Amino acid sequence: MSYLMSILMGLIQGVAEFLPISSSGHLALFQAFFGVEDVEANHMLFTVMLHFGTFISVCVVYWRDIVAMIREFFLGIAALFSRQGGKSAPPPERRLVLLIIVGTLPLLVMVFLKDYIDQLFVNSIPVSLMLLITGFILFFSDRLSRGRKTAKNTKLTDGLLIGCAQAVAVIPGISRSGATISSGMMLGLNRDFAVRYSFLLSLPAIVGANILELKDALEAENFAETVVPLLPVYLVGVLVAAVVGYFAIRLVKSLADKGKFGKFAYYCWAVGAVSLVAGILKFYVFA
Repeated sequence: MSYLMSILMGLIQGVAEFLPISSSGHLALFQAFFGVEDVEANHMLFTVMLHFGTFISVCVVYWRDIVAMIREFFLGIAALFSRQGGKSAPPPERRLVLLIIVGTLPLLVMVFLKDYIDQLFVNSIPVSLMLLITGFILFFSDRLSRGRKTAKNTKLTDGLLIGCAQAVAVIPGISRSGATISSGMMLGLNRDFAVRYSFLLSLPAIVGANILELKDALEAENFAETVVPLLPVYLVGVLVAAVVGYFAIRLVKSLADKGKFGKFAYYCWAVGAVSLVAGILKFYVFA
């Protein structure tokens, strides 16, 4: 892998992970139409490190929330064993911890469907169709009335439904951020909180996926001979993913607050339509 490819993959990861355009969908289309090497298969540790780069982006933007949530997590455990536990409403940060836990649960089901989902990466046509669906989801999200729910009054059932949207978004072409933010708006969440909850909800998902992939990466690759010489190249991609991801999060926050989140729908429709036609020609006409 070259430095140029590392920078390019870091750029794609940083942009597509947070903008509602589906990073997995773009990766699948990129590999299908341009004939590049399967980075995920040949450089598994690199894909893990790229996700870590976007993990850093979320932590930098929402570090205050994360620190407060960690504090409230332990205070909540202490409250369970105290005489005062349960007698007063939990603070918003503690409720946010509960919402993230509940929202992460649907992903556990998708672990058992991983082999079936991986097969969708082979054919660009279903990926293109999912991008078109993502476009419709984004388009209608802007036309919803502004919600008022925050961490104080968002129900656990709301968190579970948003978590289901995140689970469905493991299908390539369905944007994770687009599905979770839009579903949050549909459930009446304040636009700012819908974005904040979506990105904080991504943290356990990224950590869980990295743990699973890291084990496979270390088993599949001869670390000393093939990985160590490439670590400087990998680190450049991680840095690019982290920096680009930071600005991508800021952009999504700004557009969602201005009611322009649905502008990404036109991009998803354009890419989905072009790739759908190209996929049909490739697989059924010129095959």
